[in-house]
Amino acid sequence: MPLADRTLPLCLVLILSVLLSGYSGAPAASGGFYAADDPHIRYTGRVDFSNPKEPHFWASGVYVQVRFEGASCQVFLRDEVLYGKSHNYLEIQVDEETPYKLQTRGKSDTLTIEAHLKSSSHVLIICKNTESGIGYLGIAGFRCRKLLDLPPAPTRKIECIGNSITCGAGSDLSVKPCGQGEWYDQHNAFLSYGPLTAKALDAQWCLSSVSGIGLIHSCCNMNITMPQVFDKVNMRSDTLTWDFSRYQPDVVTVCLGQNDGIQDSATFCGAYVQFLHALRGHYPAAALVCLTSPMADAKLTAALKRYIGAVSAEMQKEGDKKVYTYFFKQWYHHGCGGHPDLVEHKEIAAELTAFLKETMGW
Repeated sequence: MPLADRTLPLCLVLILSVLLSGYSGAPAASGGFYAADDPHIRYTGRVDFSNPKEPHFWASGVYVQVRFEGASCQVFLRDEVLYGKSHNYLEIQVDEETPYKLQTRGKSDTLTIEAHLKSSSHVLIICKNTESGIGYLGIAGFRCRKLLDLPPAPTRKIECIGNSITCGAGSDLSVKPCGQGEWYDQHNAFLSYGPLTAKALDAQWCLSSVSGIGLIHSCCNMNITMPQVFDKVNMRSDTLTWDFSRYQPDVVTVCLGQNDGIQDSATFCGAYVQFLHALRGHYPAAALVCLTSPMADAKLTAALKRYIGAVSAEMQKEGDKKVYTYFFKQWYHHGCGGHPDLVEHKEIAAELTAFLKETMGW
């Protein structure tokens, strides 16, 4: 997406630069304080509620929604600031206004959100743009005139399993261009293919993804693979067991293989079938969709097509008729490090949306 499309109005930039600076620096919004466990607050994704007054989440794409009365709402955030410097990015959207990207500035931040549409109430979405390797983001509460009941959540649910592509890594150049800043400066989960597909299909989304992870081989000296950590809230650190009853998707997409590279076909396919068996155990009714990697070159794409085709045939042979395959039509690699950029994530989402509409009858 061009930089101009991701730029805030100057007045709003000035407001946010002052307000996103810690609790002590932000003026109090009028109204009452609502703790993070207030029933008006909706969390979607893998969230740790062991401390209900300050739930934490690591995965990219986890999102929090509220509906508030009045012209503004304050959000009290916690950031792990992993390694003492890794600040999270988040995406903010009010009603149907253009979403915008912000970065936290400390372990405790207060964000004041102003609504611009002339209506009495507004729906706010806060999405974690950065992934688990950057550390957790937490919600400490909201302050506004009044929190109201949200509209019903979409009944459809999608889960996207994958690596950095699914995280939205390397996609957003609106803050800094490739090769400048930190690795996470170009992350944008909210505008990645998974949420875009879900929104197009009127569905909830959950991204279960870790940069660099593979099915049997991960890159970058990582000592984990997806089958090992899929049952965790913080998959990157393999910690906190996830309760799968909290989110039962109708569709699960699996986009793995980019970091595995070309492998022994029997070994790779055997591990893939085992992983699908595990998914079926967690999600007995879901459609499982095996994807090629949208950033794979021609050689890897050809191999993944063979692997995924064989895996699907084996699952069908075993009697699982709800396993599908989808092969992306082109190579998406114009973001940082050969990842898809934001424009390409739209194109990937358009491909996947059309396939799921036809396959699921949506």
